[in-house]
Amino acid sequence: MSTPTSVAPASERSTSHAPQEIRDHSVSPAKNLFLGQIESTWLFPFPQMSVTDQETLSMVLESVDRFLEDKSADFQNWDNSGAQPPEYIQSLRELGLFGLVIPEAYEGIGLSNSAYSRVVQQSSRYDASTSLTIGAHSSIGMKGLLLFGNDEQKARYLPRLASGELIAAFCLTESGSGSDAGSIRTHAVQNDDGTWTLDGEKIWITNGGFADFFTVFARTDGESGKLSAFLVERAFAGVSSGKKEDKMGIRASATTSVRFDKVRLPAENLLGTPGKGFKIAMAILNNGRTGLGGGCVGGMKACIELAARQADERKQFGQRIAEFGLIKEKIAQMSVDCFAAESVVSMVAGMIDAGHEDYSVEAAISKVFATEAMWRAANEALQVAGGSGYMKELPYERVVRDSRINMIFEGTNEILRLFIALSGMKDAGSYLQDVMKGAENLFNDPIKGFGLLSEYAGRRLTQLTAVGRDRIVATVVPQLQDEALIFEKYTLEVSRSTDVLLRRHGKHIIGKQFAMQRIANAVIDLFVGLCVLSRVSLMVRQSEGRDMSQPLAIARVFSQQAKRRMNRNLRRILRNEDDDMKALADFIVAGQGYPWDVL
Repeated sequence: MSTPTSVAPASERSTSHAPQEIRDHSVSPAKNLFLGQIESTWLFPFPQMSVTDQETLSMVLESVDRFLEDKSADFQNWDNSGAQPPEYIQSLRELGLFGLVIPEAYEGIGLSNSAYSRVVQQSSRYDASTSLTIGAHSSIGMKGLLLFGNDEQKARYLPRLASGELIAAFCLTESGSGSDAGSIRTHAVQNDDGTWTLDGEKIWITNGGFADFFTVFARTDGESGKLSAFLVERAFAGVSSGKKEDKMGIRASATTSVRFDKVRLPAENLLGTPGKGFKIAMAILNNGRTGLGGGCVGGMKACIELAARQADERKQFGQRIAEFGLIKEKIAQMSVDCFAAESVVSMVAGMIDAGHEDYSVEAAISKVFATEAMWRAANEALQVAGGSGYMKELPYERVVRDSRINMIFEGTNEILRLFIALSGMKDAGSYLQDVMKGAENLFNDPIKGFGLLSEYAGRRLTQLTAVGRDRIVATVVPQLQDEALIFEKYTLEVSRSTDVLLRRHGKHIIGKQFAMQRIANAVIDLFVGLCVLSRVSLMVRQSEGRDMSQPLAIARVFSQQAKRRMNRNLRRILRNEDDDMKALADFIVAGQGYPWDVL
């Protein structure tokens, strides 16, 4: 494995953020938005990579560019044939791209989450399938070993994973389960000698055709038991792969089923604690989302370059199409979305690198926003290209096909929106429940009861006024104070709406998916907007006289667009056509189709 440069210890390469002593690592900034609170100590200033990490990263990016920049014809051919040749996988090994996040102590490069995300961004500017091969290995395939493995497991596997001798895959999804991990049927039974016997089949496994190392999730207490996680080698008897899937996009990446037939696993290949597999799986997916987000940002930058070049070179009606207002709008919107996606992905990566403990909602927000922004950018770039964009000889149609999967895998965006809403409302609901208990026990425990009620009264006052609020107006640069006021206002509006929904529906809120989607959409805009303001404020403060008019314009545009979306979403929580929509859907499903026609 080639290593671009020596890497400093992780303690010297952590992402710069706010001073350690004033940050609570257990607080979730996104969840606190549901309570009407903006955690400015986590969101400001915007995180920055250390100088050492930047130096290492520049070497890696240079190697990636040099290796990938002349392979556009190969990428097209491999998309057509549906496979990356073995010699290409070997080149990725030699370049060191399977050891990006593995610590130096285990012969890896040891990049931070922020730096790793930036590498995947760079490879995605050339080819999504390449990024997926790398990302399925590093982001999720062996991430469980990094996060939960013991010293013996790490010493046994990480050096071989870093060199690419072993390539990793993540085995969670099964036929019929999809996003419902609770319906997994693969099971493992512990034998008298402590070993385990694993049986089952996983589907749609990226790298499944050639991976040698699998993180596998299986039930360990019967069909209805809890999940556990296991480290499985292809060399174990009973492990096999199915045929390669013929996919719409990312066709060159290897996606197959993986079968486990009475596979005997050593006792020491249990990952973590028995019964904690679901927690492990979710931690892996949350931690790995910066790789997917970085890939989307890289793809968007490639789309913007294609669209800008096309708009500058193509002429219609005697002038460049770049002079047409509607083309300007597309390119500007793609750029705003890309800047915002890059901001939220970088913020989440910075939180992980700084040791934040609860970033699940923030990671979900970054995944939803970045994948949907990438999808819009791919479509708009093709639209700018016109009919030419629809032809396979140009890269546009492949980018559209490749980007569609992003909104499905690693948790569909619909499921993640419900997760965002339910996670935030759970904290808000627990708070409200504590207040109600405090009122009930007011006379039994007056100190605690009055304390909770006083806190609740203070929160209600905060929802109605500026009293007690963590004001970010004083944190952003003066040019963005009006925009800061937008996000302060709508943080309170989200809190009010959350309060109304919890009081109205209580535990039945889980069935109100339309309302939860709207709350989630508003929180996504809030969190992403705050990331944008933080990033632009840092850029302005570090500008040293350079022109910052365009980043400031991006912040203003995003803020105004987010304001309109948040207003619409929150307004429609109580006034909407939801009942009509649900009744119509039931009618169509019952009839198995659309029944009307014009004869």
